Amino acid sequence: MSAIVPLRRNRDFVLLQTGQALSTVGSEAAAVAYTLLVLSVTHSPAKAGLVGFVRLAPWPLLALPAGVAVDRWNRKHLMIVADVARVVAVGALGVAAATGHVTFPLIAVVAFVEGAMYVLFNIAEIGAVRSVVASEQLPRAFATEQARLSSVYLAGPPLGGLLFGLGRSLPFIFDAISYAFSTGSLLAMRTPFQEEREATAKTDLRAEVKEGLTWLWSHTFLRMCALLFAAGNFTWGALELTIIVAARREGFHPFAIGALIAVIGALSLAGSIAAPRFHGLLSMRTTIIAASWLALGIGSYLAKPSVYVLLAGGAPSVFFGPTLNAMIIGYRVRIVPDRLQGRVNSVARSLALVALPLGPVVAGVLLGAFSARATVLFLFVWLVALAIVTTASRTIRAAPDFHATSVAVS
Repeated sequence: MSAIVPLRRNRDFVLLQTGQALSTVGSEAAAVAYTLLVLSVTHSPAKAGLVGFVRLAPWPLLALPAGVAVDRWNRKHLMIVADVARVVAVGALGVAAATGHVTFPLIAVVAFVEGAMYVLFNIAEIGAVRSVVASEQLPRAFATEQARLSSVYLAGPPLGGLLFGLGRSLPFIFDAISYAFSTGSLLAMRTPFQEEREATAKTDLRAEVKEGLTWLWSHTFLRMCALLFAAGNFTWGALELTIIVAARREGFHPFAIGALIAVIGALSLAGSIAAPRFHGLLSMRTTIIAASWLALGIGSYLAKPSVYVLLAGGAPSVFFGPTLNAMIIGYRVRIVPDRLQGRVNSVARSLALVALPLGPVVAGVLLGAFSARATVLFLFVWLVALAIVTTASRTIRAAPDFHATSVAVS
């Protein structure tokens, strides 16, 4: 058996990560800029929350058909199409902002297109990672992905705030350029993004989606994780908007707001670096339960309503998050057959992210009607209930051991 190539020497894995590093910097820069642009144009936290909802809504709406597409067609081609579509859409918003023709409906449409293409790209990318690295390397590969996401989350928000301060169009123009760079990295890759597939008659969309849903639903642990993630992601979808609006109310400059969001990236990056060590020390059961209780740190904001305190309270959970994500995603990708990667991962992501778009909407409504402190109180109570459910779950207490799991081949 040939020796496994280290990830840092795996040409196609490095190309994939490099291309996605820049494109994700652009995405995160634009994410902050969307909120700042809407607040600048409409002065409405509720409308800012609505754009956040529109940008995230493609996950529950489109993930399942995207999963079918990823299993039917060439993953690499689909990823390139997604990048090109984002170049056009985000570039158009940049031009509109530069020429003074930006409107709220245009912002919402572009946010939806960018979100939809991200769904298609991301589901295809999960299978691509499985194709370019050895199965034994999947936890480390996804930990590397978490580190990449954290690194760009560190750089993207302050860059977005800085560019927005220089010109409202600049974050979106930069985002469009980053997607063009991602396209180039994909074209340079040599490894096929899926195994050889037998030519079989295609069933209808509903039947193909059902096959992926049935596979996931039959695995009680993965099903439970997806549902718990859905409840948790609702909170984190609301929290970023809360931080931005609270910071604006405290008089922060756009660059400073971006820097605050970047602190989350720094914590996540540190957690990504530590994740492989945690994987060797902690079981999946311990990891999931610990993550649920660490999230309660945001409650410190209730005692001292300062955006700095809110960030500090959330710091332990953000630091530990990459360990949880890499462990669960690595386990799922390892045991799912290649022919079902797109559908099963799209079902898992759909369940996990179904409530994420509601977070900014709920936060926007609460922030428009009440204080940031009242909004955080609502989120804190929600997280307390989630931690109790997680700890009491027999499924989580009986979580499997990744290292004792064989790779599925059927």
